[in-house]
Amino acid sequence: MRVVIIGGTGHIGTYLVPRLVEGGHKVVSVSRGLRAPYTPHPAWEEVEMVSVDRSAEEAARTFAGSIAALKPDAVIDITCYAPESARHLVDGLRGVVGRFLHCGTIWVHGYNITVPTAENQPRVPIEEYGSRKAAIEGYLLEEARLGNFPAAVIHPGHIVGLGWPPLNPQGHFGPWVFERLARGEELALPHLGLATFHHVHAGDVAQGFMCAMEKWDHAVGESFHVVAENAVTQRGYAEAAASWFGREANLRFLPWDEWSRTVSEDEAALSLRHIRHSSHCSIAKARRLLGYEPRYTAFEATRESVDWLIRQEQILRSQSPE
Repeated sequence: MRVVIIGGTGHIGTYLVPRLVEGGHKVVSVSRGLRAPYTPHPAWEEVEMVSVDRSAEEAARTFAGSIAALKPDAVIDITCYAPESARHLVDGLRGVVGRFLHCGTIWVHGYNITVPTAENQPRVPIEEYGSRKAAIEGYLLEEARLGNFPAAVIHPGHIVGLGWPPLNPQGHFGPWVFERLARGEELALPHLGLATFHHVHAGDVAQGFMCAMEKWDHAVGESFHVVAENAVTQRGYAEAAASWFGREANLRFLPWDEWSRTVSEDEAALSLRHIRHSSHCSIAKARRLLGYEPRYTAFEATRESVDWLIRQEQILRSQSPE
């Protein structure tokens, strides 16, 4: 098929585009700029690169027409964050594409009701980002179930991989957390350190999209969690990360008001968002219907990112990982 991927050079596209090319598809990567993907791959030599400013074209109501003009058989939208953006694109692609995949987020669930959270649990988003993504999901799946538009939704967890810092045990992205663990220094965690994070390697997210493409009859009209098999607690994550450097984690646990003063205001705000969600999602549906099988555990995925931070000297290599 001729596949147009919107946001093709980002975290997910870096791994998904080569998979599509290797799967025999003709790939068009659409992005605002023409930056290189996070990691090189020879498959990119066969990709048609198109530069489109989505925000500007949506404001002019021309974006959907620009995508339709690329004559796609399938569209994968990685960068849609507003319901009105989804409606505009669907209106322009209705009757044009046979497959449309949207990248959602596990944060559509908000707080957990039962764990692991399944896709059929009620949507109770607790912030604007999750609310917008839940509205997009609801719109697309309703259109699909009514037979108006062939859509499916993939919900990744906290994406990690080569090229960017992972969500760390405190719940933000400061590389200094790993450096402190590597040196055996004390690290404070909020509450009892038992909030949960659900990471996923970007390569496994790409696998999820490919599985949906290949098993479209099972995917259309449905949403799927694409995460590592298990979520991790903050405490367990910190202990695992310290062990990568041959250390035992030196942890201290503080009430939120006290802990939040030990980090920057931005780091505290981001940590609170992740702790409030304490994501822990099931992949049973994606396994059963799509054959999704994550290659990486959460710890394997985050360790790959940490090793990249070391190579980039964003973490001082006080002691080599085991």
